[in-house]
Amino acid sequence: MQPLTIAFLGDVNGAPGRKVLGQQISNLRDDHQPDVIIANGENIRSGSGITPDLYKWLRTNGIDGVTLGDHVYRDQKILPQLQDPAEPILRPANLSPSAAGKRLFKVELPGGGEFWVITLLGRIFFPLPANDPFQVVDEMLAQIPGPKPLVLVEVHMEATSEKVALAHHVDGRVSAVVGTHTHVPTADARVLPGGTAFITDVGMCGPYDSVIGRRKQAVLQHMRTAMHAPFDMASGGEAMCGCVIKIRRETGLAISIERVQYDADFSRAPFR
Repeated sequence: MQPLTIAFLGDVNGAPGRKVLGQQISNLRDDHQPDVIIANGENIRSGSGITPDLYKWLRTNGIDGVTLGDHVYRDQKILPQLQDPAEPILRPANLSPSAAGKRLFKVELPGGGEFWVITLLGRIFFPLPANDPFQVVDEMLAQIPGPKPLVLVEVHMEATSEKVALAHHVDGRVSAVVGTHTHVPTADARVLPGGTAFITDVGMCGPYDSVIGRRKQAVLQHMRTAMHAPFDMASGGEAMCGCVIKIRRETGLAISIERVQYDADFSRAPFR
């Protein structure tokens, strides 16, 4: 049986992230032929939140499922999609049970089968209140049918220690744990001893000539003076970053994980 190939793209950051994703996603498909592409879309609306139109844009551009993080409710027009079982978009599973939106979604695979996605928020150095991600991931996994399901867990967390601890907690029980939120790609992509693929952070799809996507001059002004400065979107150095994971369908465990980066071609539209 052919392995399943999953691509996961980091936080799509504003218009620069949309531009580089729209330009480079065909190259990702040509190079890796993924069966499924998942993307974090929580920063797609000018760096904070998502709208129904931007969710539709991601789906139209070949994204099979969309995850969100701490900016999930910045634009509440997305609530109907979050609550629709047919729409592959979710909120973090360890927010309050009273919070709106799905905590889990599945993607139907070509040739049959299902691929499940869960997102968890961190609690270390994190402003948005969230429940215990270790307890919640156990609860979520218990809801997924089948003895060896194909599951990706996104850890939308600030602390690297919390991300790797969560990965070891579920090692051997899920296909992959991928980190987001810090917008900086890390060099530690590997398969853990139990067979779960892991990377601390896949980076972002956005402008790297910046401070994690924001205009560097504004951030420097604020950090140097403590005076308010609008953290507007940056431009320059756009790249589409993520990872590609190969999974054995029979076991639900990973064969490999590879970090990928596609730099924008500034000689072509929409950058030219």
